[in-house]
Amino acid sequence: MRHLKFAPSWLRFLIIFLLVIGILFRFFNLDSKVYWHDETYTSLRISGYTITEVKHQIFNNRVIAGESFAQFQGANQQKNLNDTIMSLAKEDSHHPPLYYIIARLWMEIFGNSVTAIRSLSVFISLLVFPCVYWLCRELFNVPLSVPGVAMPAAGVAIALMAISPIHLVYAQEAQEYILWLVTILLSSASLLRAMRLESQDKDELVKERQRPDLFAIWSIYAVTLAISLYTFLWSGFVAVAHGIYVMSIAKFQLTATVRTYLLASLVGFLAFMPWITIVMGDFFQFLISADKITTQSSLVPISAFLLMQLSRIFFDIDLSLDNFLGYLITLLFLTLIGYSIYFLCQTTNYKVWLFIIILIIVPALPLILPDLIAGGIRSSSEPYFIPSYLGIQVAVAHLLATQLYNGNVSRRSIWHIIMALVIICGLISYKVSSQAETWWNKGMSYGNPQVAQIINQTTRPLLISDALGDNYGNVFSLSYLLEPKVRFLLVNNQKIPKIPDGFANVFLFNPSDTWRETIEKKYKVKTDVVYSDNYYSVWKLTKFSKSRRRNIPPNNKLSAS
Repeated sequence: MRHLKFAPSWLRFLIIFLLVIGILFRFFNLDSKVYWHDETYTSLRISGYTITEVKHQIFNNRVIAGESFAQFQGANQQKNLNDTIMSLAKEDSHHPPLYYIIARLWMEIFGNSVTAIRSLSVFISLLVFPCVYWLCRELFNVPLSVPGVAMPAAGVAIALMAISPIHLVYAQEAQEYILWLVTILLSSASLLRAMRLESQDKDELVKERQRPDLFAIWSIYAVTLAISLYTFLWSGFVAVAHGIYVMSIAKFQLTATVRTYLLASLVGFLAFMPWITIVMGDFFQFLISADKITTQSSLVPISAFLLMQLSRIFFDIDLSLDNFLGYLITLLFLTLIGYSIYFLCQTTNYKVWLFIIILIIVPALPLILPDLIAGGIRSSSEPYFIPSYLGIQVAVAHLLATQLYNGNVSRRSIWHIIMALVIICGLISYKVSSQAETWWNKGMSYGNPQVAQIINQTTRPLLISDALGDNYGNVFSLSYLLEPKVRFLLVNNQKIPKIPDGFANVFLFNPSDTWRETIEKKYKVKTDVVYSDNYYSVWKLTKFSKSRRRNIPPNNKLSAS
């Protein structure tokens, strides 16, 4: 990488400006978007309650107010940190406990509001910038000989991360994905650092002096690997990618570096052994259980899914591929990404491009290959591609940093324009996203703001739902959006609800056809759909007998039906 120079002053100023803008947008309108299905599960786990306990207390054919959900949506006096961990171990072991432990402690200090829990992810996301700087420094191996000056590729990578729409999405989510990104960066950078120290000098005296540093950096790798595994199980595939890279560099020989890597990885996995034991136990119990619950996760054609996700790394205004503009924008960014990877392979040492290629491909393959057989990919798989997003952004950062001031004036001008367009796309995406009520990542809860608006406009509304499938989490999500006048009648196992008098507008949330028809027959009413999308439907009972109406009880507590 001798052809690279240190960043000129204008580029350093631009990087700092974009970094400040990116940080400000991360804190802006944290509570504006719907607190969706998966985030309500995060709050449930933080509360320490299990789904079984919640179903027993509120899905019991009794009329409740929205405030009854609050007890199960954050830190409380009835449950402690140990209950949070046990809740995950009992019902949700595929989510390791680290993020939930941190979130529980955070909410005990700052409260249970949507802004409070999402702000944790925002603060964690700030760690991405120094971590990606370290990763790029180790990848491109440019010494910091000038104080206060970062190498161009690292600086451009920071700028791209700061204004990347995909990172804004996960920086404002009450989930573990942004913490996972930080752990990927740390483990990857520490691995590259350790390998570089191992190969710097063959002189025995130098090796002897470096031994404490080597031990420390390999220890950091083992610790960060364990932390990554305790954050997200998919870290196992990132570890596989690291292993393939180390073995490839060693030409599949058992060198000293390979042996040390295997030892550090073993330590990391042994530290994770207590939780993986729980995961395996739950997996085998699932296999032999006859009660297997499936969630409503729609399949999307793989090509369309990948094209959209690649585009969303740089530009995202919630477009789809159903129109020409969406296709055009996606193809333009696909071209930029493809050329970036080609340029990386042509201009860098194989130790550099091989790491990035493996990081992009290996963690994504377990998602893509099985879904090729199924004919589509699950629409909820977006966060699992975070390692691939990272590798792509580093490749694009290298391309832009190299081309900005290399070659003749006309060539540099073209790349200045390209970088300006990338920046403008990112800033437009931030502007649009920050004002929106919902976004593509809200999945099955995407339509909840519209449903809440329909229900809130009615008088004396009652929302009826069961706890099957995704209804449970979506009802919790709606509780954040519905006005205090709305009451809930929640039942378990599709029991026939005991609809009390006094409600002028009664809604059924995502009922099965059989359950809805049974309700129609019992109460001699008909139902009309008022909202429907790919995930759920909402129906309104009509021709409801006027003789059954009376005033709603004035209190907001649990009331007998």
